[in-house]
Formats: sequence, C-alpha cells, structure tokens
Amino acid sequence: MKHFFLAISFLIAFVSCNNKKQTSQTSETLDYQKDSTTIKQLFNTALTQGKSYQWLDYLSNEIGGRLSGSPEAQLAVEWGEKLMNDLDFDNVWLQPLMVPHWIRGEKEEAFFTINNQNYNVPICALGGSIATPKNGVTGEVIEVHSLEEAENLGEKLRGKIIFFNRPFDDTLIHTFKAYGGCVDQRGSGARVVGKYGVLGVIVRSMTHSIDDFPHTGAMSYRDIPENEKVPTAAISTKAANLLSEKLKENPTLKFFFKQHCETLPDAPSYNVIGEIKGSEFPNKYITVGGHLDSWDLGDGAHDDGAGIVQSIEVLRLLKLNNIKPKHTIRVVLFMNEENGLRGGKKYAEEAKKNNEIHVAALESDSGGFTPRGFTFDANSKNIDLFMSWKPLFAPYGLHDIVKGHGGADIGPLKSETISLFGYRPDSQRYFDYHHASTDTFDKVNKRELELGAASMASLVYLIDTYLN
Repeated sequence: MKHFFLAISFLIAFVSCNNKKQTSQTSETLDYQKDSTTIKQLFNTALTQGKSYQWLDYLSNEIGGRLSGSPEAQLAVEWGEKLMNDLDFDNVWLQPLMVPHWIRGEKEEAFFTINNQNYNVPICALGGSIATPKNGVTGEVIEVHSLEEAENLGEKLRGKIIFFNRPFDDTLIHTFKAYGGCVDQRGSGARVVGKYGVLGVIVRSMTHSIDDFPHTGAMSYRDIPENEKVPTAAISTKAANLLSEKLKENPTLKFFFKQHCETLPDAPSYNVIGEIKGSEFPNKYITVGGHLDSWDLGDGAHDDGAGIVQSIEVLRLLKLNNIKPKHTIRVVLFMNEENGLRGGKKYAEEAKKNNEIHVAALESDSGGFTPRGFTFDANSKNIDLFMSWKPLFAPYGLHDIVKGHGGADIGPLKSETISLFGYRPDSQRYFDYHHASTDTFDKVNKRELELGAASMASLVYLIDTYLN
C-alpha cells in the first residue's frame, strides 16, 4: 500500500511538472486541481439547472425559421434582447445592419417526363436564386459532376437544364470535408453555366442521406449580367439518383420546374449583443456566439438555434457559478450568416472602429450533437497552452483539440493576436438536417445540447484564466 501511495504521489507530481512545462509561455501556471473542479461545477450546473433546451424550444417552435429580413428574424432579435436583459447581463444592446432579403414564395414544383408519364420530384429553390418564368421551364437535361466538366461542355449546354450531381464522399469521416468537397456546385454552378444560355440549374442536395428532403442553401451570381442569371434549385438525393438512372435510359427526357422566389431590397436588422464586464481587463474581450438567422424550410434548431442558446448559456453558467471573469465576456447573436455574413462583418468592423482588443472568440455553428472537441486558429505561441488543456477536457469526451477553422461569423475578427475557436460536436448526423425541412426541435437531444453548453463555458473559463 505504501508503494501504491508513493506511485500516486509521483504521478501527481509528474502531471504538475508537465503542466508547468507546457504553460511556460503564459503568465500563470495551469492549476489542474482548481480548473478541473471548476469545469466539473460548470458541467454539473448545465446538466441539472440548464436553460438552453427550454430556450431552444421557444426559438424553434414559437418563432420558427428566421431567414434574414423576415418578420421571424425580427422576432428572434427581440427575443434575444429580452432574454439577455432578463438574465441581468451587465450590458445588452442591438447592433444595426442591413441584410439581404430573399423570399421563397409559393412551394416549388418539379417533375420529369418519359413517354408521357410524369415522375414528381422534390425540389427547393436555392437562396438568392431568381424565379422561373411564370409557367416554369421545361427542357432536356445534361448531367455533370463538377464545375470543370460543365465548363468543358461549353456550347453543348445551350438550351438545356444542367443537373449537377456530385455526391458526398462517404469515405470521409469528417462530414464537413465531404460537404466542402461538393458545395461549390451549389454556390457557383449557376454562375459558371449561365453564360452558355442554359434554361436552369438543378443541384443535388448537400447531404449523405438518401431521402426525399431537398436541402436549400446559398448560391451566388456574383456580378454576371442579368441575362445570364438562371433559376437554380436543389433536388433531393433520392430524386437525384432516380433522375440520373432514368437519364441513362432516356437521354432526351424532359424536366420541368417552377419556383416563385424573389430578392427584395436590403432590410434593416441587428446583431444582438450582451456582456459581463471583466474584473481586471474590462477593455479586453472574449466573444462567444452563433448565428440567429436560419433557412426557412425547418425551424433552424441545429443550424444554428443550438449555437445561439449554448452561447447565451455560457454567460449564465459563469454567473450562476459565481465565476467573475477577468476579461469582458461577450455573447453575440450574429444576423445573416446564411446568405451574406453581414453580421460577422459588421461586428468586426465596429470592433476595429472602436479599437476593441479581442483576445479570443468562440463560435458554435455545427449543431447541438455530442461534444467532441474544439478547433483553434491561433498564433504558434499559444498552441502548447491550448494542448495542455486536453487532460481537463478528456473526462467529458472532448478529445479533439486540433488546429483548424474557427467559424464564419468570427472569421472577420482574425488577426495576428486573436485566437479563434470552433466548437465541434459529433458531425455524423448534422448534414441529415442541414438546411432542410427536417432541421426541427425534435431532432435535438436535451442532454447533448447541455453538454455542449458546458463544454463551451469550460473553454471560455480557461481562455479567461490563462490568456491576457
């Protein structure tokens, strides 16, 4: 038994020395016992007294989809402002900005015809697309699998409907990489082929799932001439597979689709901001946030209602545990991430104009699933510090602490001094719901959501303790 206690004492001493070595470039030495106790308290509070699930219920089911410029987006702004005032944050305010205002209009229609038989298929207009003519468009289909393949066909595309049908790579474990490998056809497909006089563009939905739920998302014409802009829609993966199969048998089949979307003048909106003032460095900021807007097909529960309520919960958990931060901790509910990124750009613009010093920023925009870790985008001197936190996160399943992208909304803050973090939950189910009508509150697990809020609060606590 004596030897056992000697071994334990040696292990504790080794961990302590190792932690001191790993954090030698910081102003403080990692206090493993104190930090692990605080993190445990944050998790206990989130799991027994959490409010994030209750808030998400209201945001999703009482307000619903929150497309920029919509009445629902404005209701969400008012909800966020009131909630943070009710939580008694030190300061709460609205940051005005102008946002794109695109509307879907009546439900889309589509079918293809073979030997006078119609096959109805689910589609949805992509955000930013123009409408079809009043009576829709009908034409033969050319299937392609990349922007390059479409470009190479050139004039052969004229008068046709172009069908971009590159699927996710199912061998990629990190599903965001699969998304990144396909999303260019959604964002740029119409712009690339518009100059060839095509009738329209149909794009395979961005998901691993084979189902009948089309996934919307942003597309862009950029600065091409008006006469090159063509209507663009997403088609469900199940329908995409059927269309591809039938094209092989009937290359001259006719495809029809009709949509009624419209881009209105930019509309006024807001970022919603709340903060707890720092006790030592009130003019240095740690920002945590997600995006308040969502697409209109579902209620935006995972994308990004989860990130919104988790970010607000971070500040509430700190207050509830009597943690008085050294830096000012600021939560930002960004507007217009989905189809413009105006909120993230506006926040960074105002921060620069006001000479604000941002030490770090954390974004949650990957759904409300089981926590897996964090990515960080920072200068090299802080890497050892961040990696030294891994033993503190390990008991909570947060093993993936790696260099990577912080987030779209906090990206405009990037500089040589700020550290950007992205909260990373398990991604395997995210693209089942992303931008689809299936992104609804019932798909969110209460415990997973609360674990994510506690994970984020723990990271913010460590950032506040060890970064100056």
